[in-house]
Amino acid sequence: MSHYFSQMYNTGRMRRDRKDSLTKADGDIAKRLRNEFVADHCHAVWVTLPDTLDIARLEAEILSEAPDDAIAWNRRRMEPYEEPVKLVDATIRRLGWGDQELAAIERQRKRFLATGAVTLKKRVSEPRSNRGSCAPFPTGPFRFFALDVETATHDRASICQIGVACVRPNDTIEIWKTFINPNVDHWAFTYLHGISARTVESAPSFSEVLPVLWDALHDATVYQHSSFDRSAIIAACEKSGLAIPKWDWHDSVRVARSAWPELQGNGGHGLASLKRHLGLVFDHHDAGEDARAAAEVVLCAERAHSVRPLDPARTDLTMNCDDASFDAIRERDDIQAVGAAHAFAPNLKEPDRPAYSSCQF
Repeated sequence: MSHYFSQMYNTGRMRRDRKDSLTKADGDIAKRLRNEFVADHCHAVWVTLPDTLDIARLEAEILSEAPDDAIAWNRRRMEPYEEPVKLVDATIRRLGWGDQELAAIERQRKRFLATGAVTLKKRVSEPRSNRGSCAPFPTGPFRFFALDVETATHDRASICQIGVACVRPNDTIEIWKTFINPNVDHWAFTYLHGISARTVESAPSFSEVLPVLWDALHDATVYQHSSFDRSAIIAACEKSGLAIPKWDWHDSVRVARSAWPELQGNGGHGLASLKRHLGLVFDHHDAGEDARAAAEVVLCAERAHSVRPLDPARTDLTMNCDDASFDAIRERDDIQAVGAAHAFAPNLKEPDRPAYSSCQF
């Protein structure tokens, strides 16, 4: 889907409307500039592949290896960037273009600016947070929780949203989530989760939200999908000068590895891969939705193998969160965990319970 990537630079002097026959001549020049720009500055590698190759599978394998923020273009999540003027100028100088080409791309730039109202309208229709407070936490009892965070930047302390999936004894799930104002000047991941400084301008701070979670999750089992969420909570606590809550952290990645080992090297055990494999329905990169997905992964594993991994007698399925070496990079679709994952054993008390290869919610 290389054209999705190219579309991110369909901007300014490189912009072309391929459906506009009246501007085709100028547009063709702009497209040529865009292709040259990508070759100069994006470290793109173009490979000719034979028609007999399973290209779809090759693409899936490549995407499974890439950080999620590096493949957002492949999912049509992003608006085109603003024109990187200095880099475009450098490419134009290399090409040695004359007045005719320069006039054509300048006309394309003006046409692009004329569409700015449409782009602006899309960007301001962001979610808005409730002013200064978060919703009350649901009332239990709950069997376990799953927690997910979104961050504003690469700094894990920059939490801008927290979501918690609360799993009741009958396995129904109730979602709690809140925006958080991380008070940062730069936002690196707005393109991924849609949250910006404007979204959280009236949201509570992390120090105002933590007491709600502290009481609700005390002595409870809390799942995360990889170690990122726990490390973000710790980083935010340290940045705010707060005590770190001692929740009973577990890892749904390890549960998924134990339940579906066939996914290793075949899409991995990230949420995007498990979404396809298990038929889960959720909106990726919303903290509440991702938390629910992690909880559903655990429930699917229980149902597929007729065992509850939260059985106190099966502590081998939990992760050792005091091990500082267990610190994965969340952006990877398939997180590499420390230690071997243990296989689920069948529950002999329920011999007639069917095993599921997929799980629909």
